[in-house]
Amino acid sequence: MELDNDLMSRYSQADYKYDINIQINALDTAVVAQITNITVGCGCFKEIDKYTVEIKRMYVNPYFRGFGVASLMIEALTRWSKELFYQRAVLETGSKQPEAIKLYEKHGFERIPPFGPYINIPNSICMGRNL
Repeated sequence: MELDNDLMSRYSQADYKYDINIQINALDTAVVAQITNITVGCGCFKEIDKYTVEIKRMYVNPYFRGFGVASLMIEALTRWSKELFYQRAVLETGSKQPEAIKLYEKHGFERIPPFGPYINIPNSICMGRNL
């Protein structure tokens, strides 16, 4: 809910199309970040094909940003994906999320052509990296 509210505050109603493809049922590849028993962030990945995962729903509460929480989560998710023998991770973020773009670039993600449900979404930025 916090993630959706954050995204809606960044994009106009016409531009907010980031609710597509977020339905995730019974996914057991999620991480939750906590600081002294307070949940401060989350993220997950799901299989796209037998070689590739998509990192999804990355979020850190704004009050706890700048402490390295997102970096720890992205490292955990990519390491976990690799341990499950996936070879590539992809993700989607938005043009009005410069801090997310910077985070992903810091962790080796590079821009790739839009994929799947993100094709033809103007503010969508897709990124990927080998694991």
